[in-house]
Amino acid sequence: MKPAWQPALVARLQALADDELILAHRDAEWTGHAPILEEDIALANIAQDELGHAMQYLGLVESLTGHDPDALAFFRGPEAFLNVQMVELPKGDWAFTMVRQFLFDAYELALGRQLQASAFAPLAAVAALVAREEIYHLRHTAAWVQRLGLGTDESGRRMQAALDVLWGPAQQLFSPMPAEAPLVAAGILPDLATARAEWQRLVGDHLARSGLTLPAGAMPALAPRGAHTAHLADLLADMQAVARADPEAEW
Repeated sequence: MKPAWQPALVARLQALADDELILAHRDAEWTGHAPILEEDIALANIAQDELGHAMQYLGLVESLTGHDPDALAFFRGPEAFLNVQMVELPKGDWAFTMVRQFLFDAYELALGRQLQASAFAPLAAVAALVAREEIYHLRHTAAWVQRLGLGTDESGRRMQAALDVLWGPAQQLFSPMPAEAPLVAAGILPDLATARAEWQRLVGDHLARSGLTLPAGAMPALAPRGAHTAHLADLLADMQAVARADPEAEW
């Protein structure tokens, strides 16, 4: 008999994996199109790291449920994905991509530090791996945020416009999922409010140093995880096309 808390933990692990998987695909769309060759390689490497993180979380799902990670990635429809809407939005311009990646990298680092204390040892181990890599991701995207925020009038305008669009949706990263409270009480999952406070400190200080201003006013009502924009279906059609063309293929 599986523990009563297992479905809630599986859902959170799936959400963590889906965030990474979908953002990795969006970042990979810049391959061959980044503004400079060096950045073409750098962002492709970040996308590969995010994909690796997704596979780590899906591996934990497999250990709890027996579900194959490749099947979860390539043979679910959009209604079964639990990623936040921020990561499925189209890649936009370079400013939009850098602001989104910066906000997400800071979230991964802040959350990863909390998850390393998880009473579920396999999750703590994965979180330690993710956090080590996110130190470098965050350093990279933070440099771009400052470079563009303090660059020209045009680059600063684009960065502020991207932040204005993304700041509200980014809050969904810290929305608790159903039935998670017992996992938090047991020390298996962290209190998301604590992670959010560290994240806001990380991003707020750096955005201010980069000449950017956090949007004022009340945050919009956030959709629950599992509610998606039309962009996710289009993304999955592209991402899953090869696997679905021959489901029995072996690579």
